[in-house]
Amino acid sequence: MASVALVSILCLDQVGLVAAIADCLFAAGVNLRDTSFAVLGRGAEFTSICELPAGIDAGRLHEELAQVRELEGAQIRVVPYGFDPLPGPMGQITHRIEVSGGDQLGLIARLAEIFAQNGANIVRLDAQKLPESEGGRYVTRFSVWLPGDRARLCIAAVENTAGSLGLMSRAEEVGD
Repeated sequence: MASVALVSILCLDQVGLVAAIADCLFAAGVNLRDTSFAVLGRGAEFTSICELPAGIDAGRLHEELAQVRELEGAQIRVVPYGFDPLPGPMGQITHRIEVSGGDQLGLIARLAEIFAQNGANIVRLDAQKLPESEGGRYVTRFSVWLPGDRARLCIAAVENTAGSLGLMSRAEEVGD
C-alpha cells in the first residue's frame, strides 16, 4: 500500500481555493481519502488523509503545496498518518441532527455529552453563527453514528435539551 499522510491547510478563504489544492494534489498523483473543508470566519481549513504515490513523501508534498499561489501565507502541514485510514463501523453516519436558534453557551458540550452517554460517535460537526442580516441564528449540525438500540432515546434527549433552551431541533436517519 502507498504511504499515507495527513494534509492540513489553514489559510485565507477565497474562491477557487479547493480547486487549487485539489489540482495540486492530483498533479502530484495523490489519492484523497477522507477529506473535509470548512470556512472558518474569513479563513478556511482543508484536511485530508492522502495516499502518496511512490517517490512522493510528506516533505516533497509540502513543498508542492507551498508553491500554490492561493496558499500564500497559509499554514501547511503534511505529516505521516499514524492511524488506520479505513473507517471502522462507528465512522459511518447513521443520523444527521441539527439544532438551531439563539446562541447558547455550552450547547455543543451539552449535546456531545448526550451523544457520549448514549454510545454515539460524532463523525462530523459543523457549528455556525449566521450574520445578523440573516437573523443571527446559531446552527449546529452533527453527523453521528448511533447504535440502533439507543437511537430513539438519544434523539429524544437531544430534542428535550434543545426544547428546554428554546431551540429547534430536527433529526433524520441516513439510509444506505
